[in-house]
Amino acid sequence: MAGALPSYRPITQANAEGKKLNMALCGLGTYSEILSRGLENSQYCRIAGVVTGTPAKAEDWKRRFELPQKNIYNYHNFDEIVHNKDIDLVYVVLPNSMHKEFVIRTAMAGKHVIVEKPMANSVRDCQEMIDACKKAGVQLAVGYRLHFEPTHLELKRLGQEKVFGQVRVIEASLGYKSGDPTAWRLNKIMAGGGPLMDIGLYCIQSNRYVLGQEPLSVTAQFGPVTNKKLFSQVEESITWQFEFPSGTICNSTSSYNCNIDRFFASADEGTFELSPALGYGPYKGRTSKGELNFPVINQQGAQCDAIAKTILQDQQLPGHITGEEGIQDMRIVEAIYEAARTGHRISIGR
Repeated sequence: MAGALPSYRPITQANAEGKKLNMALCGLGTYSEILSRGLENSQYCRIAGVVTGTPAKAEDWKRRFELPQKNIYNYHNFDEIVHNKDIDLVYVVLPNSMHKEFVIRTAMAGKHVIVEKPMANSVRDCQEMIDACKKAGVQLAVGYRLHFEPTHLELKRLGQEKVFGQVRVIEASLGYKSGDPTAWRLNKIMAGGGPLMDIGLYCIQSNRYVLGQEPLSVTAQFGPVTNKKLFSQVEESITWQFEFPSGTICNSTSSYNCNIDRFFASADEGTFELSPALGYGPYKGRTSKGELNFPVINQQGAQCDAIAKTILQDQQLPGHITGEEGIQDMRIVEAIYEAARTGHRISIGR
């Protein structure tokens, strides 16, 4: 992770070559709507197709984005996309349990693929996805939107360049109140777990990229279940503590029963913090020397532009957004769950 994130500069000039990567969105839920807004002014990619199991959504998106019928797929005929030269990349925006299947099917169709985080529900599934993409000769990216956001790039700089000396303690937590019993994220089979598998990944990521290190070990605790009907399958909240090679301690909580969105780092010679910090923003923060003020950008648009530009230039995607990053996150997630279940300190490998 050290030194992995690029320096992001918002794209202000038109794509000189005029080339754009043709993207199909697979799964048309809430996040695909957010992605579509980010792609409205994209310089390097466009929505060229959709994949959905809902005919009404297919017709709606076809009309709104002026998509040809041949670029509209469902989950049964999806494999026919192999014959469609007008689709270059598929962005998999489905429930977690479906990620592996559609990433592998996309790879077998010879298309590049972006998959939303978490990459999959297990390390084993992640490895199968990586292997399938390598075998097919296509590139695999994971949707780490904050890797292209200027405020978070500044956090990475402050931590890794030791602007305030060695960071000793980090607190990073994210949570919101969940009340919909039909939400797929509360279904263990579909989600793989509770808030840790969802918003907890942002806490894990912030620790890793601010320090530029991988955690050595973790202890963890499940929070109390205050709504047994709603949280009969997945955790309601979970808290964990990382130890890093530098001796830094990182404390985090991810929760579906309270609203929290905060990052705080204490170093030898100062502090830096954000709140809001890890959600969609806009971010507000300060350091020991003053306020943090960076332009508000469309995070999804910046992420997709950076990925598309790299592929259009026939270059390899940087490791910090590939399957190798996604599988490391899942190694850490599995260790956190084991620590919470057993009450033991669990070592984390790579």
